[in-house]
Amino acid sequence: MKDLVSRQFVKYLENRGIKHVFGLCGHTNIAVLAEMEKSSIKFVNGRHEQILAHAADGYARVTREASVVLLHIGPGMTNAVTSVATAALDCTPMVIVAGDIASHFYGKNGQQEVSLHADGSQYEIFRPIVKRAWRVERPEHFPEIIEKAFQLAVSGQPGPVLVDVPMDIFSRECDVALFERLQHNAKTFHKPSIDDETAAKIVRTLMQAKNPHLHVGGGIVLAGAADELREFVDHLSLPVSYSAMGKGALPDDHPFSLGMAGFWGTKFINGKCLLADYIMALGTRFAEADSSSWEPGYTFNIPPTKLIHIDIEASEIGRNFPVEVGVVADLKQALTVLNRVAKSLYPEGRKDDTLKQEIAANKEAYRELNRENATSSAYPMRPERILAEVRAALPKDAIITTDVGWNKNGVGQQFPVLVPGGVLTPGGFATMGFGAPAALGAKIAAPDRVVVSLVGDGGFGQNPALLATAVEDNVATIWVVMNNNAYGVIAGLEKAHFGTVFGTVFPKGLPDYAAIARAYGAEGVSVKSAEEFKSVMEQAVKSNKPFVIDVQMQNVPTPTAGHWNIMDIYSPNKHVHHVSTD
Repeated sequence: MKDLVSRQFVKYLENRGIKHVFGLCGHTNIAVLAEMEKSSIKFVNGRHEQILAHAADGYARVTREASVVLLHIGPGMTNAVTSVATAALDCTPMVIVAGDIASHFYGKNGQQEVSLHADGSQYEIFRPIVKRAWRVERPEHFPEIIEKAFQLAVSGQPGPVLVDVPMDIFSRECDVALFERLQHNAKTFHKPSIDDETAAKIVRTLMQAKNPHLHVGGGIVLAGAADELREFVDHLSLPVSYSAMGKGALPDDHPFSLGMAGFWGTKFINGKCLLADYIMALGTRFAEADSSSWEPGYTFNIPPTKLIHIDIEASEIGRNFPVEVGVVADLKQALTVLNRVAKSLYPEGRKDDTLKQEIAANKEAYRELNRENATSSAYPMRPERILAEVRAALPKDAIITTDVGWNKNGVGQQFPVLVPGGVLTPGGFATMGFGAPAALGAKIAAPDRVVVSLVGDGGFGQNPALLATAVEDNVATIWVVMNNNAYGVIAGLEKAHFGTVFGTVFPKGLPDYAAIARAYGAEGVSVKSAEEFKSVMEQAVKSNKPFVIDVQMQNVPTPTAGHWNIMDIYSPNKHVHHVSTD
């Protein structure tokens, strides 16, 4: 029996348990949309592909399953490039299906064809930023390719993949048996673990070390290994620092959680990293910001500190620091074995009440140091108070998304995340414009949890059309626009090194984001005083509606004890960082 590829594709998605597809229409994909109308799958529509692909990213980070994005040819694809690159660098599984010109029009400059260097080559645009890009050449090839795409997206180090489909393929028939046979294929694979001998070597090394230390990244959350990490930490009383992507892997209120290391880390946290004689790194690539530009003396001294590194992706091990022990393994599997071996070798575990007390005292000292700013009545508000009031208004399991700037750096440093996966942030690509639409996807994935996007005015201003989707689909996300009327971090950087803020600031009061929200049909409030902010935040949480809070904020730098070597490029030997522009 034969059937349309478009119809069988939608049935295939249903059989995989796909509940949502994110995308935007075009003449190359409407055959799929027409079939999706008859299905149980919800199509998340919108006004711009960047919004929808970022939303799909947020959705996948919450569900820890591959999200699906449906795109159109040419500008439909290129509009999504930034979002897909963000997903790629943060290892988010995503299957992108893009319509293309009809296969018999290759090279004829069909409507919106990209053919400057080769005929029918639009899929090449995505090749640098996806794990693999396929172009479907025949209808009977589509079933096998789409199955491979889902498998690759979630296997090993997760990431986005592209399936490029000429529009005539969607409207042609193929043998239904080619799709039916895929139902016999396993949809999840067993993942690599660690052998007992290597696990024993690692555990003994940590137990014999003078200052053992764990440094964790987003790979812990991707692998769903937070419980296993906590069990390991509790048994061996190991201090844990984390990367920006690793925040929340061990909750910030855990007695052995130090906090975020690197450029925006505190002196205490970076100092603990420097003092370690052995560091076990789990699911982190030691990115530049997390490692103070890899320069010794600021965050890590590797060597002489010795490194044990476990990651699902072999190329990450030893990339930025030499390793003594490198292990390619799934972190959930590896930690399961490490826990079993540790309890066998050391049934009583390891206690370090002195370290626990030292960490607790430091956290309290930092809160006290920050108390004046976190309770300041100044308006425009201090960013520290905005973060403190948001945290106080939210339940423990709320999901926070950040963009870039104070909302990302300050959240990493000062905002307690109390559950694994409780914060979604653009790590590797540091994409301005990620946070607001990612919150949309996160709320669709977890409708019963409170989702708040902490975003600057620069980031929210890039994609306010996301409010159309939120209102039309009643996605009750909260957006807190931390509005300093500038690309704040860059303004502070330019002023510190060049004495100007040219090209980095906006006219104050323009635009009115609360009014924009109301124009879309969402709730929108412009906060007028520091004292008013908390009550508006509580109102937003209770409203169960899309809600934008526009709050004026001082443009002051996030304090830092770390290092970023651009400072030396701009102002050699002067040790200048960011400065306030207010």
